[in-house]
Amino acid sequence: MEEPEKSVATHGVRCISKIKIFLLALTCAYISKGLSGAYMNSMLTQIERRFSLPTSIVGVISGSFEMGNLLLIIFVSYFGRKMHRPIIIGVGCAVMGLGCFLISLPHFLMGRYEYETTISPASNLSSNSFLCMENRIQNLKPTQDKTECVKEMKTLMWICVLVGNVIRGIGETPIMPLGISYIEDFAQSENSPLYIGILETGKVIGPLIGLLLGSLCSRIYVDSGSVNTDDLTITPTDTRWVGAWWIGFLICAGVNILTSIMFFFLPKTLPKEEREKNADENFLPFLKILLCNPVYMLFILLSVIQINEFVIAFTFLPKYMEQHFGKSTAEVVFLIGLHNLIPVCIGYLVGGFIMKKFKITVKKAAYLAFCLWLFQYFLFFCKFVMTCDNFAVAGISTSYEGVQQPLDVENMVLADCNRRCSCLTKTWDPVCGDNGLAYMSACLAGCEKSVGTGIKMVFHNCSCIHSSGNSSAVLGLCDKGRECDSMLQYFLIMTAINSFIFSLSAIPGYMVLLRCIKSEEKSLGVGLHIFCIRLFAGILAPIYFGPLIDRTCVHWGTLKCGEPGACRMYDINSFRRIFLGIPAALRGLCILPALFILLLMRKLQLPGEIDSSETEAVEMRLTEKESEHVEVHRSPDLDNEEELKRML
Repeated sequence: MEEPEKSVATHGVRCISKIKIFLLALTCAYISKGLSGAYMNSMLTQIERRFSLPTSIVGVISGSFEMGNLLLIIFVSYFGRKMHRPIIIGVGCAVMGLGCFLISLPHFLMGRYEYETTISPASNLSSNSFLCMENRIQNLKPTQDKTECVKEMKTLMWICVLVGNVIRGIGETPIMPLGISYIEDFAQSENSPLYIGILETGKVIGPLIGLLLGSLCSRIYVDSGSVNTDDLTITPTDTRWVGAWWIGFLICAGVNILTSIMFFFLPKTLPKEEREKNADENFLPFLKILLCNPVYMLFILLSVIQINEFVIAFTFLPKYMEQHFGKSTAEVVFLIGLHNLIPVCIGYLVGGFIMKKFKITVKKAAYLAFCLWLFQYFLFFCKFVMTCDNFAVAGISTSYEGVQQPLDVENMVLADCNRRCSCLTKTWDPVCGDNGLAYMSACLAGCEKSVGTGIKMVFHNCSCIHSSGNSSAVLGLCDKGRECDSMLQYFLIMTAINSFIFSLSAIPGYMVLLRCIKSEEKSLGVGLHIFCIRLFAGILAPIYFGPLIDRTCVHWGTLKCGEPGACRMYDINSFRRIFLGIPAALRGLCILPALFILLLMRKLQLPGEIDSSETEAVEMRLTEKESEHVEVHRSPDLDNEEELKRML
């Protein structure tokens, strides 16, 4: 009776020890970390509005994930390889879940979201105090009490979001370096490109799900269930709208914790354990070898420059598309997932398949990656011509007569048609006139009457609206028109093409990194590579780019205490030059280190770099040598030949 049970148990262990089981678990971990990471990026604009933050602070929050990752990446990458790697990865997934939960916590500790408006619930239903009225006292004037500002900011509750993101970064630390090294240690070398391609696909599927989740949550009002949404005077396209950002983080927390469970049942080693060597060598010798490897160091430099551009695009693309094309966060996040991540997913799979099918050597892979990247670089410049005009807002981007003007809010917001109305000049509560021109508020449009409630409210008798109609207005900014929608389609098509080419070149490029270092150096090498990317790209890029975006803001929101809040409107032309110009410059800087890598690799003999014809010739020479050396004594030359044969 004991024999069958023992046989079943042994069979179960043998099944669960297969590299493909670990690959499945690691792919799930990639999906879960990608899910929470993409969701975090999609919710940055919602967090910015909810906590009334400038983009510079949002950049720090975005970079805080990399800060947490940076704390442990080198330690985990090197010493984690000697420990039970699957369990360490499982603990990391659980810690990521804890970080996601902490990010959502401020929602339950703060009160209801009160957006900037001149229309209070009472005036929405029964009073016209927000309309144009002569000789009235401005009872809506913001207070200058600084304690009110502290109260409104909820004692800096956004710091809890930052801390949660740091913890999420700490939890993500072991997944990539230990997962990649585990596969590299126990998978056959010819299967590594395909396995890496599968992992990279998981890295894309996760963000795709995260962006879809972000799109869904952005459509739900942040306080739905506790407020009457029929009384809202804003829609998801409004820059004051805040979606239910906290719901997605709770979902991400649950997914990460569930994913962690699988790793606790995986073995420490697999049958191919003999590949692991020099496990007892010190940290410093390995580090010295890596730092003296020119191809490896140039690859790190190249990666840092490229990831700077990638982080900028991925972090601030939703804000750029919202402002540039006049779409809601929900629409933008969905479009990004559809046109960016699906092509990337296909590109990763195709790239891994090509590497395996045609047995492309590392040197050929380097040339292939460079040519694809260069082609993508030239296509990128097409985005500069895919542009729309600024929102036409009277007193900001245009005059009250509808003529474009310099973007100067302070001196242009009042005109003869509304000077008598005693309006607030900084409060952002836009309305769209039937003349196609938007105004900062119904009062500044000179409107004297209103009909309806909530988002269906219509304003009449607006003295500043000169049109052939009845001089009326509705809530919100005016649409940018069909021409801008067409530009959006071209922008998305070009984005999809660029994303596919980028991902197609990513697998060949990454194999250069994995093959330019020895097996025993791989875990530390991948960890050091990630460390440099986190430090010089993941942390720095959003921190230095956020203030640059703030400089393009032409109208800031106003808190109750009179202090500036989140930006409501940007100068699109300046925004575009910064958002596209800096990444273009960074891509240009990549050419020099890439060329140096190609030149160095021509002179290096890397494992797996002997062509099939050369292999046959070498094997023939080895056979001839073996027939000549029949004596028992082994010469040094014979040892070298046998070593070469073993490598082949």
